[in-house]
Amino acid sequence: MNQVLVLSVSTAVLAFLSFFHVYSEGADISALNDDLAQSTVIYDSNGEVASKISALKNEGVKIDEVPDHVKNAVIAIEDHRFYEHDGVDLVGISRAFVQNVKAGSIVEGGSTLTQQLTKNALLSSEKTYKRKLEEFFLAREIEKQYSKDEIMQMYLNRIYFGNGSWGIKRAAMGYFGKDVKDLTISEAAMLAGLIKAPSSLDPYKNYEKAAERRDVVLLMMKTHGFIKEKEYKKAVAEKVALNENGGDPLRGQYPYYLDHVIEEAIKKYGLTQEEILTGGLQIYTELDVTMQSAVEATYAKDEIFPKGTDKQIVQSGAALIDPKTGGIRALVGGRGEHVFRGYNRATQLKAQPGSTMKPLAVFAPAIEEGWEVTDMLKDEELDFKDYKPENYNGKYKGEVPMYEALKDSLNVPSVWLLNEIGIVKGMDSVKKFGIDLDPQQDRNLGLALGGLSTGVSPVTMAEAYSAFANEGERQESHAITKIVDKEGNTIAEYKGEKSQAISKETAEKMTTMLLGVVQEGTGKGAQIPGRELAGKTGSTQVPIEGIKGTKDQWFVGYTPQLVGAVWVGYDKTDKDHYLTTTSSEGAALVFKDFMAEALKDTKAESFNVPPISKYVEEHKKSQRAKSVKELEGRVKKEAEKLKKQWEKVKEKAKTKKEEKPKDEAKEEKKETTTETNTDTTQAGNSNGGSDDGEDGENSGDTGDTGDTGDTSGGTGGSEGDTGDTGGTGDTGGGDAGGNDGGSGEGDTGGSDGDTGGGDTGGDTGGSDDGDTEEDGGN
Repeated sequence: MNQVLVLSVSTAVLAFLSFFHVYSEGADISALNDDLAQSTVIYDSNGEVASKISALKNEGVKIDEVPDHVKNAVIAIEDHRFYEHDGVDLVGISRAFVQNVKAGSIVEGGSTLTQQLTKNALLSSEKTYKRKLEEFFLAREIEKQYSKDEIMQMYLNRIYFGNGSWGIKRAAMGYFGKDVKDLTISEAAMLAGLIKAPSSLDPYKNYEKAAERRDVVLLMMKTHGFIKEKEYKKAVAEKVALNENGGDPLRGQYPYYLDHVIEEAIKKYGLTQEEILTGGLQIYTELDVTMQSAVEATYAKDEIFPKGTDKQIVQSGAALIDPKTGGIRALVGGRGEHVFRGYNRATQLKAQPGSTMKPLAVFAPAIEEGWEVTDMLKDEELDFKDYKPENYNGKYKGEVPMYEALKDSLNVPSVWLLNEIGIVKGMDSVKKFGIDLDPQQDRNLGLALGGLSTGVSPVTMAEAYSAFANEGERQESHAITKIVDKEGNTIAEYKGEKSQAISKETAEKMTTMLLGVVQEGTGKGAQIPGRELAGKTGSTQVPIEGIKGTKDQWFVGYTPQLVGAVWVGYDKTDKDHYLTTTSSEGAALVFKDFMAEALKDTKAESFNVPPISKYVEEHKKSQRAKSVKELEGRVKKEAEKLKKQWEKVKEKAKTKKEEKPKDEAKEEKKETTTETNTDTTQAGNSNGGSDDGEDGENSGDTGDTGDTGDTSGGTGGSEGDTGDTGGTGDTGGGDAGGNDGGSGEGDTGGSDGDTGGGDTGGDTGGSDDGDTEEDGGN
């Protein structure tokens, strides 16, 4: 009997060992790996963590980053003999077996951490003896190939803690807004307690039950010697503060900026979206969180934007760039709900820039070619073959200085100037500012007014204007400075591309004029008190017959430290969706709102360029000098004309004197006295105009018989000082007549007095014999 029993037991043991061997040989744990799933972390310009990107349901954390009290909390409540067994705790299984038999169903698992890892990573969650048997052998195999720390790391990174939190890292951030390394003993105990029943013990829903379970864990930690009595009491008394926002507060922060980072990493550095979302990369950027928050705050203010309709809201996009580095400090690509990697109007927009193109395509290249800020430009209705631009207000001044044309955003002078310097030079300039043009479709004078074939984005315009703020040098705009993989290797780095768009001198003159735009012109709405801000407005018309409105609004502006651009408009413009305000009333105000806030912690700086008033004064001085010169020219011309007329009069008088006897000359003189009076009066009333010469010539015809009295011309008729006739008095040309008439020695004095051909007539006529003086011309 005993022999039969021994044989039976031996056979059973042999069968079990054979079964164990077969199952052990077939245990496949190749699907299990220790590859840490990690989020890609985004760093700002100061090297601080700003945001995270991930498509993973869980994230990994290295075991050496997990505090002992966190590991011990899990071990104490789930498997306090973890470091003693080889993956299967026979004592625990026996206890569970007894409990399950008594209950008539599986109510206790008695699984080790290794077995739980096996179930979560390799098996289904069904509660059957077959699955438990598989779990048994797989757990043993895992213990053969991995160390206890590696098993603990895999377990903590895979276990579900409820509320969408897979892994200890997400659980710590989700429930407490903390990294694992910062968890307290009490918080660690609460997380460990959730493993048993994560849904029913969710502290957001059942805080009291979660706290009770935490206390059980703390008691087990004290019982198994993981914490001392003092630590236990402190942890039990601690009021755990939950993360009210839930989830990782950094995850998805600054979504539009992150979208652009992903786009740049893919297009410029060749990464895939999958690598970015799951690769645990570290991406260092030019992001300034203060500036980004400022722009996002502006875009949350519905009242600052024009009101849209039920079908469409008024959309917008904006970007801020550091002119010295080209680094994108902030950007927002739209209003309303954000869609992951959706349409980003800050970077992907293709809209015509309107008058913001004038500085790039017209005025900067003109100054490069030698034109001056005060040079006069034509401002009249002009037809350039098949192109006829018009000023916005339909008014024209004939000509205006360059700075005024830019300040008031006049269209015709801009087109005229582009025509003067040549379209090719305008196109070359635009390309130097970093804007691509179509060599055929964009080769026209409409370029001056922003009529591009493909359009631009706010980032493109901000990059272009950065050359004005950076002594003419343009830096390539970029968000990423460096990408590091999870092993710490730098796999991409921004090298820095720059080019000279214009000279430093041109940049300074352009800044002076663009300061004038904001101080006195169309950009007044963008003024920021206490800061020098230069910039330009721009708008495009609705391309629908019979509708007068605005399709696109722009403002591009800059301080010495920061350049910004904003676009406002509808994604789809139609007869029911267009803007009724100008850029100065729309885009400029949006720009001011976020720019002022973005710079609030930045000291105000000066451009150190001459103020626009300097050029205004130079222009006025030049115009005065020009007027005086023109007046002097007219006076000189009239004087020369009168001189010639006077010479004719003298010559004629001399000839007649030689031909007639003296007595006849006297008689003739008497007969012509009345005629002379009449003629000289006409000369005096002519105010120095072109008819003066004719009147003077008539008066000279009758004054040829006097004696040899001297005659004195006025300021205009300066040659009348040696005349032989006293009959007609002096005849003065120009603006002022003669002051003193000459006195004759003959019988008859100057009967007509002095005659002024200009604004004032002769004062007195002189006479030796005391004959009566008659009134002169004035």
